[in-house]
Formats: sequence, C-alpha cells, structure tokens
Amino acid sequence: MSQLARLLHLADSALPTGSFAYSYGLESSLTFGLLRTETEFRAYLYSFLQQAVGFELPFLTSAAVVPNADLGPLLLEYDAQLLTPALHRASLTQGKNWLKLLSTFYPEAALGELSIELARQALPAHFVPLYGLSLGRVGFATADIQHAYLHLALRDQLSAAIRLGFMGPMAGHLLQHDFYGVFENLLSAADIRPYTEATRCTVLLDVAQMLHDDIYSRLFQN
Repeated sequence: MSQLARLLHLADSALPTGSFAYSYGLESSLTFGLLRTETEFRAYLYSFLQQAVGFELPFLTSAAVVPNADLGPLLLEYDAQLLTPALHRASLTQGKNWLKLLSTFYPEAALGELSIELARQALPAHFVPLYGLSLGRVGFATADIQHAYLHLALRDQLSAAIRLGFMGPMAGHLLQHDFYGVFENLLSAADIRPYTEATRCTVLLDVAQMLHDDIYSRLFQN
C-alpha cells in the first residue's frame, strides 16, 4: 500500500481521535457576532491558516525530526504558548488519543513506549507536536505531514461551519476546494522556522477562542 493511501486513512475524520468534535474558536466567533457574512468567513479562514503556518507548523515540523533528548523542551514550549484553556484541554485529549491510535497502527515506531515515557516525566502530550513526531517516526515525508495537517485544520473548520448552520454542505465543500489553493500558496511562500521562532499573528482569533467557555450552550467542546 502506498504512503499516500496510509496518510489519507490517517486524515479520515472517522478516526477516534476527537478532532471532529472541535471548532477552534469558530463557534464563539459566530455566537458573539464576530463573523456574519461569507466574506468575513473567508477572511477568517485565511487568518486561521496563516496562524497554522506561522505557529503550529514550526512545532509540527521540528517534532518530526526531534531527537528524544530535545522532545521535552519542545513540548513544554508548546504548552506555554497555548494560552486558551479550552484549546489547551482539547489538545491534551486529542494528543493522548492520537498517540494511542498510532501506536496500534505502527507498533514498530515504539509510540506506546513514548506515551509511557511522557507520562513518567509529566510532559504535556499535545496533539500538534505529537502529530508531527509520530508521522515522522513512521516515515512520512515532512512536506506530506505539513500538507496533511493543513488539510485537517481546513476540513475541521468547514465541517464546523456546516454543522453550526452557517452554510450548507455544498457551499462549504466548494469553499474547502477553493481554499486548497490558498494553503498551497501559503506553504510555498512560507519560511518554516524552528519551533523556537514560532509566532501567533491573529489576535481576533485568539480572542474568539478565549470566549468559547463563556458560551451558554455549546455544540463543540472547544
């Protein structure tokens, strides 16, 4: 079986990692009126992907090749920069589930032992760095890992918008199709730096994520 087929399987929303249950601030953005039109939503999606390229991808890419001895500082740095409580909780839950799933798929990568070691050292098992680390150890190319992560990020935002009733399925999937060109352009122009130089660039998105816990009735965990 080709590596592409295996990566497509790992990008399936049916996998029991919890990724399909999160809106990453979209629900609060809609609830509090920060997004009202499709034009505003397009701008929001662009900012969301920009932040993913500037913040998540440096951690993900560094983790894909990090030696065991340097993993602790990387995880602690990501933990320190993930300031939104709802995102912090979800990241730990999803990271734990992801590592458990990948250890059953690829026992030769010794990810089960890694999970035990992280628990022993009380290191935060966040999803983004562990996503890069696990796929790197399994043998996927770094560029493919980056593309797969941005696909997950984009897909989950559009799926959340559809489930929240902001747009219909046809319009949502057409927008997803259009935005693949956007994230390809972002990646081709990006200078993916080490995780120590990761940056956050979308203040409004951070505010929306912070407000999530204040929503009276929620469809998504975060």
